[in-house]
Amino acid sequence: MDIATLLGLLVCFGFVVFGIVNGDNGLDFTVIPHFIDIPSVFITIGGAFACMLMSCSLKEYVSNLKAYTLVFKEPKYDTQSIIGKIINLSNVARKEGLLSLEEAASDLDDDFMKKGILLIVDGTDPELVRGIMETELACIEDRHNKIIGFYEQFAAMGPAWGMIGTLLGLVNMLYNMQDSSKIGPAMAVALLTTLYGSLIANWICLPATFKMKKNNAKEMQVKDIMIEGLLSIQAGENPRVIEEKLKSFLAPKDRTSVGEGSGEGEA
Repeated sequence: MDIATLLGLLVCFGFVVFGIVNGDNGLDFTVIPHFIDIPSVFITIGGAFACMLMSCSLKEYVSNLKAYTLVFKEPKYDTQSIIGKIINLSNVARKEGLLSLEEAASDLDDDFMKKGILLIVDGTDPELVRGIMETELACIEDRHNKIIGFYEQFAAMGPAWGMIGTLLGLVNMLYNMQDSSKIGPAMAVALLTTLYGSLIANWICLPATFKMKKNNAKEMQVKDIMIEGLLSIQAGENPRVIEEKLKSFLAPKDRTSVGEGSGEGEA
């Protein structure tokens, strides 16, 4: 689990609660019910969820909601380790030939890399190998972007429905202007919908999209490294050259740890 995401959610919630209960005379927890209004919850949260349901099929809607759990998972991609595996494969191919990679592929956990190796072993044309793998890569990124777009749209719907709730509350308030004692509480309830909408956007949805975009970029980088590495192996390039080529994907501070203990190729 990604502790940073869970910790961020809890700390944000704590700060909001602290802002609510902190008063001139210290902490006052009796004000918490003032920030809970069921009609505002139905208008803002219910309206936002209903609008998102309209934007996609029921199956996609449920799948996208479940995908929120992805932000709590630590990405498993270790770029240095992937490059080390590719260097090992290049050494195997250099010493024993490309056909020997089929046995090595059975020990790999990554289906994307395994698919590329099997295409190479089958003698597939390099350009066709690149085309197949880049097409699959584009499809993976497209699926990720659909989920990211769902939560970006969700982040827009929250404040929008919060404003709708505020307008409804103001209309009701203006119809009861004859009783001045009710104006303040009615205005407070009207503003709660805006608060709920802002929380949906800035506490729940937007941070999730930032995390998903970062994880997607990391996965795309790793898979680009796999494509370049496997095609270099197919082309018969020297393992040392392959290593230097793949290191160019990394930040300079991360390059020194690549290849250590991986059986580097001959110069």
